[in-house]
Amino acid sequence: MRFLVDLSIVVPIYNEEENIPHLHGRVSEAMAGAGVDYELILVDDGSSDGSFVLLREIAERDPRVKVIRFRRNFGQTAAMAAGFDAARGEVVVPMDGDLQNDPADIPMLLAKIDEGYDVVSGWRKDRQDTFINRRLPSIIANGLISRMTGVHLHDYGCTLKAYRREVLDGVNLYGEMHRFVPALASQVGARVTELPVRHHPRLHGISKYGISRTMRVVLDLMTVKFLLSYSTKPIQLFGKWGIYTILAGVASGSLTLYMKFFEGMSMNRNPLLILTAFLLFGGVQFISLGLLGEVSARTYHESQGKPIYVIREKINLSDG
Repeated sequence: MRFLVDLSIVVPIYNEEENIPHLHGRVSEAMAGAGVDYELILVDDGSSDGSFVLLREIAERDPRVKVIRFRRNFGQTAAMAAGFDAARGEVVVPMDGDLQNDPADIPMLLAKIDEGYDVVSGWRKDRQDTFINRRLPSIIANGLISRMTGVHLHDYGCTLKAYRREVLDGVNLYGEMHRFVPALASQVGARVTELPVRHHPRLHGISKYGISRTMRVVLDLMTVKFLLSYSTKPIQLFGKWGIYTILAGVASGSLTLYMKFFEGMSMNRNPLLILTAFLLFGGVQFISLGLLGEVSARTYHESQGKPIYVIREKINLSDG
């Protein structure tokens, strides 16, 4: 693949009218001495203020600025996905549009990419947000995500990251999945690292984040865990729990028979009989779900010709 620029900076925008002029100025200033050819992709996620008017004016003045406008608000993940799809750079750097991320940190991320890493994740080590409704949920979420995915980062929620283009090509984003890209990239062998970055207090506008987002992140984490561990072998998850459940049902049934023949307890008066039936039925359901998952996984991979592996490079082998 031939890249048209060195770097694509992707910024989702949602009602950031007061920040947009400062954002463009700060990015231009940061990249002036970086020595890279770049483009700035600004994605208007259905703003209801004057954000798009300002974005269009900036794009008319600066040919490096590209603007995408959504018909309505689809959310940050959708905005990032649109920016990633439009990006023409060898390296893609997303960042927030509220200027809490500092564009001056971008050259530092690029230097780390040059060391051979595929993903460099920002870490807001000195985060300028309230503790109860922002930092505390983030600490809990980061610990949970790191433990479940096996990719240990201090700050999954930091938008400022750097990705090699080929890492993003195999990642589809839904829900709140943008924060899990380092874990998804690690699944296909990407080298992931983390760097402390600056974080500034919000000076203009209102934060779009709240504690309610934590629940959505937890639900998406379940999806990511499944994709990382069982997307090509769902029977290994559901079948395992099916066998455990059936064994528990057999044990419960055996105890029921023991109580009938040796303790004289009538089976129709023993609640263990109902538990036995429930466990046996549940075990069959788990196994059936695993088999259906296997069929779906094979349909997904075979219908698209999608391999279950990712090749880093080839030596003395043709692509034919």
